[in-house]
Amino acid sequence: MPAAPMSRRQVLQTVSGLVVGLFVAILAGTVVSNALPRITAELGASQSSYTWVITAELLAMTATVPLWGKLADLYNKKLLVQLSLVLYIVGSLVAGFSQDVGTLIFSRVVQGVGAGGLTALTQVVMAAVIPPRQLGRYSGIFGAVFTGATVAGPLIGGVLVDTPWLGWRWCFFIGVPFALLAIALLQRTLDLPTIRREVRIDYLGAFLITAGVSALLIWVSLAGNRFDWMSWQSTALAGGGVVLLGAALRVEARAAEPVIPLRIFRNRTVSLTTAASLLVGVALFGGSVFLSQFFQVAMGASPTAAGLMSLPFILGSLASSTVAGQLVSATGRWKRYLVAGAALMTVGLALLATIGADTSFGLLSLYMALLGIGVGMLMQNLVLVAQNDVPAADLGSTTSLVSFFRSMGGTMGTSVLGAVLAHRVTSELAADRTQEGGASGGEAAGHGVPDVTALPASVRESVENAYGVATADLFLWATPFALLALIAVLFIQEKPLKTSNSTQRLAEEAAAAAGSGGGALSTGSTPAPGSALPDQPAVPSALAAGSGRGTSR
Repeated sequence: MPAAPMSRRQVLQTVSGLVVGLFVAILAGTVVSNALPRITAELGASQSSYTWVITAELLAMTATVPLWGKLADLYNKKLLVQLSLVLYIVGSLVAGFSQDVGTLIFSRVVQGVGAGGLTALTQVVMAAVIPPRQLGRYSGIFGAVFTGATVAGPLIGGVLVDTPWLGWRWCFFIGVPFALLAIALLQRTLDLPTIRREVRIDYLGAFLITAGVSALLIWVSLAGNRFDWMSWQSTALAGGGVVLLGAALRVEARAAEPVIPLRIFRNRTVSLTTAASLLVGVALFGGSVFLSQFFQVAMGASPTAAGLMSLPFILGSLASSTVAGQLVSATGRWKRYLVAGAALMTVGLALLATIGADTSFGLLSLYMALLGIGVGMLMQNLVLVAQNDVPAADLGSTTSLVSFFRSMGGTMGTSVLGAVLAHRVTSELAADRTQEGGASGGEAAGHGVPDVTALPASVRESVENAYGVATADLFLWATPFALLALIAVLFIQEKPLKTSNSTQRLAEEAAAAAGSGGGALSTGSTPAPGSALPDQPAVPSALAAGSGRGTSR
C-alpha cells in the first residue's frame, strides 16, 4: 500500500524536527569556543588537548558525512537520522559529565559522528518528502539555521560559561533536550518507505576516504600552530592523505556500491555546485569565524556582546535565505539567486577587507549584513540545485558530497586564514615594538588571544590596531575564493525544478527501468556495471503506481 500523503502540518512538524537536529549538530562545533579556557583549566588539560577538543569533533563530523550519505541511499532514512541524534545525545552526555580530558575528547568524536549524520541526512530526508519545486522555501530555513548556529554558538557558550549556576558543562547538556524533541517529532510525523536491499557496503572505500580526509584535516588544523607548514609532519600528513585518497579513488571506481559514486562527477551541475560549495566554505567560515575575535580584541567587547554584534550577519542570512527560498518555490527560477548571492558575498568580504579597529559599528553592520544576505541566497540553494539534477538513487551521495566539500572548505579556510591572521598580528606587534623602542605590545604576540582589558593603555592600543589590520587582511584573502565561487555559479545551467519528491522519483525511475527491460532492478539485485540506471533500489509496485499523487510520507 502506498504511504498516505503528508499534510502541511505534518510536513512542518517534520521540518521542525530536522531543523532542531541540524541546529544542535552545528552548535556542537561552535558552542565550546568561548568555554575552552575554563574547561581545560578545570580538567588540567594541556594546550595540545585544548586544540583536540575542537578538532576531534570537526574531524569526525567532516570525515563521516560521505558515509552517512551513502547509507541514506541504501537504508531507511528515518532510522538513520534518529541514530544520528542518539549518537549526538550520547556524546553530549558523556562530554558534560567528563572528569578528564581523554574522556572529553572521546565524547567529542561521538558527537562529531552524530553531527556528520545530521549534516548529511537532513537535506536527504527533506528531498524524500518535498519536491524540489517546493523545497526552496524550506531550504531557506535550513540555510539560516546553519549560518545562525555557526555564528551564534560562541555567544551561547559565552553566556553559559558566564552564568554561575550553569557553567561550561551546559555547553554540552543544552542540546540534549532539543535532540530528544527532534527524535519525538520525527517519530510522530515521518513515515518513509523502507528500502530493503542485499548489498555489500564498500568498507574499504569508506576506510580509505575517512583516513585520507582525516589526515588532511589534521594537517590543516595543526600546521602553523603545532608544527610548521613546511616540516616533516606536514609532508607526512599531507602526502599520506593524498596517497590514501588516491587509493580510495581506485577502490571507488571498481566497487559495486561505492561510498561516493564517481559517475556523479560527470554531471556538470554536481561538479560545479561541489566546487562552489568548497569555495563558499573557505570564504564564509574562513572569514566569519574570526568576527567574534575581532569584536573582543580589536573593539574591546565582552564574549556575550561580541555574539550580539554578529546579529547583522545572522539576520541578513535569515531574511535572504527565507525570501529567496519562497521566491524559488513560487517561480521555479533559481539561478538568479545563486548569482546574486555569490556576488553579494564577494562584495561583503571585499568591504570587510577595509575594516580596522576604529571602524564604526554601523558600517561594520552594513558589511556583515551584505555578507549574510549573500550567504543566505547561495549556500542551501546549491544543495537544492544538485539534488534536482541527479537520479533519486544517488541523491544521498550527492547531498552529502556537497555538504562534505563545504565543511572541508570551512576547515581549510579556518586553519589557513587563521595562520595568516596570526602571522600578521605577530609582524604588526613586532613592528610596533621596534618603533616604540621595545615598550609596546610584544608581550601580546605570544600564544593565545590576549585579554585586552588586562593590558596597559598603550599596549592595548597596539594590540587592537594589530588585530584590526590582521582581520582586514584575512577578509582580503577570503575574497578571491568568493569570486571563484561566483564564476562557478555562472557556469551552472538553469534547469526546471522537478515537481515530485525523491521517493516518487525513485519509483518512477524503477518503473521506467523495468519497462525498458531492466528487470534486474528488483529487491536485493545488483545491475550490471555500465547500465543506464545502476544500483537502483527496489520500490514496491504500489508506491510506484501512486507516485503521481503528491508528497509521500
